[in-house]
Amino acid sequence: MPVRRIALTGGIATGKSHVLTQLARASVPTLDADDLAHAAVAVGSPGLTEVLTRFGPSVLGPDGGLDRRAMAALIFSDTQARRDLEAIVLPRVREATARWLASMDAQEDPFVVVAVPLLYEVGRDKDYDAVIVTTCSPGAQRQRLMARSSISAAEAQQRIDAQLPQEYKVSRANYVIDTNGSIAETDRQVEELLKHLEAEARRG
Repeated sequence: MPVRRIALTGGIATGKSHVLTQLARASVPTLDADDLAHAAVAVGSPGLTEVLTRFGPSVLGPDGGLDRRAMAALIFSDTQARRDLEAIVLPRVREATARWLASMDAQEDPFVVVAVPLLYEVGRDKDYDAVIVTTCSPGAQRQRLMARSSISAAEAQQRIDAQLPQEYKVSRANYVIDTNGSIAETDRQVEELLKHLEAEARRG
């Protein structure tokens, strides 16, 4: 019996990382596509060389790595630039994800969770057996993004608008985690979800 593949997605700054951390703490095998994306353009990598060839030295930081702030400013104001970056990074992320999934053993772990921020945007939802979506109010999303990235409200909205609407993602989800409340309330939802996933795994 193959490992059940579950994707975790949601709009930017809606709580995906926290939910993934809670699942990992509960001993669920987890993978974060954002980590793979960072590795794809790490210092000295072929991916970084491709990025610099496409975008030039303005996106290179003083440490020899990608200047993520400069890159973000560019891709969130230029749709074609964003697509070009995705064309470099996403195939590498998909390959690394496939290798990780292939290494999983259903006897040991009946289900795994992969956080894929752009799951619906790039049409990867069909690669998974079920999807968890995190969601919160637009105001909370904007405030969280401004706080964590030290950007203006306009910049935050620009990044939010670059993704599909939260409502669309929720409508496509198998499971929804609402992160509007306290951290404890979010954690309770994760605990309930985990019980449900474990029960489904036992039923086969």
